[in-house]
Amino acid sequence: MKLAVVGGGSTYTPELVDGFARMRDTLPIEELVLVDPSADRLELVGGLARRIFAKQGHPGKIVTTADVDAGVTGADAVLLQLRVGGQAAREQDETWPLECGCVGQETTGAGGLAKALRTVPVVLDIAERVRRTNPDAWIIDFTNPVGIVTRALLQAGHKAVGLCNVAIGFQRKFAALLDVVPSEIHLDHVGLNHLTWETAVRLGGPEGENVLPRLLAEHGDTVAGDLRMPRELIDRLGVVPSYYLRYYYGHDEVVRELRTKPSRAAEVAEMEKRLLEMYGDPQLDEKPELLAERGGAFYSEAAVDLAASLLSGAGSPYQVVNTYNNGTLPFLPDDAVIEVQAAVDTNGATALPVGQLDPLYAGLTAHVTAYEDLALKAALRGGRERVFKALLSHPLVGQYEYADKLTGRLIAHNREHLAWA
Repeated sequence: MKLAVVGGGSTYTPELVDGFARMRDTLPIEELVLVDPSADRLELVGGLARRIFAKQGHPGKIVTTADVDAGVTGADAVLLQLRVGGQAAREQDETWPLECGCVGQETTGAGGLAKALRTVPVVLDIAERVRRTNPDAWIIDFTNPVGIVTRALLQAGHKAVGLCNVAIGFQRKFAALLDVVPSEIHLDHVGLNHLTWETAVRLGGPEGENVLPRLLAEHGDTVAGDLRMPRELIDRLGVVPSYYLRYYYGHDEVVRELRTKPSRAAEVAEMEKRLLEMYGDPQLDEKPELLAERGGAFYSEAAVDLAASLLSGAGSPYQVVNTYNNGTLPFLPDDAVIEVQAAVDTNGATALPVGQLDPLYAGLTAHVTAYEDLALKAALRGGRERVFKALLSHPLVGQYEYADKLTGRLIAHNREHLAWA
């Protein structure tokens, strides 16, 4: 079995490699190809990856290359984890929206749109290369904004599934709080990528007992603290929102906070510098503890589980993924991409039925789905007016004066990545 990771020079990669090594019985990889245009990063990450495999006794071969075509040729699955423009572009995404009083964040709002505009054309080009060299390969997208990118891939006819680590993070956290093994926790996880709610926490499977009320009663302060939301809000909702909902439920508070501290991008850039220095140590043969602060917790477990199910059916039968709606949420178009529990096997992902969604959540989901549709049109076809309409439609923007100013700033900061600008 051959897997290729495009964006393999990412500082995330050792987390992924560690998962491949530990879970080799679930996903027996014979060759892992790390593809990245940055030769310096690729050498450091690739060296550590080989040492991790060697220490854990994994027999697989690790290859590094800057050549996408060569890297994906013959791959059974291709995992995408790229960041067009690097941390410098992320720094911009998180700062210029604040000039207009809007949240600056890399996956939602105006910054998220900028990332989508930079990313979608690049991902589609890579996917076409995969299709030319190996049309049967699965594409697993971890590249943000995952919902928009996955929709672009599916609409172009690619065999693609989107993946995010939010759900597996909740699963692991809830399991620890309830003192059960993670496999006992089944989440009723519903919404869009980075716009989801845990409406039930079930023990044992999709039909298991819902212990969410007990979880909130006994551990509500811990849950609220992790989300950085008031306990009172969590109790009034009676569900657990993704921490990304803080940008919606506490927008103005978050803007004030972001204006008074360094951006997350600046923190991550400094962290990546330290990580790459560590990766260059020839004695290091395991992922460093610092990597846990980088983000992407449990990413490797989720990726291995998904790849194993798609390639051989050996993974968990139910997983939270991003896939076509196809009537699951009746108030959304069939070709909307939603993030829900799905049955995953070698035929792909099929969303599990979802109960009627409270209007409080359905309304925001429909609103952001409309934005994502406009955002994808802007990413595929370009044009200032399409960018403006996408921004005007976003609930974190929503006013024409802001949308117009943000359109100008977005284009100015991203001109080198926008073929039409």
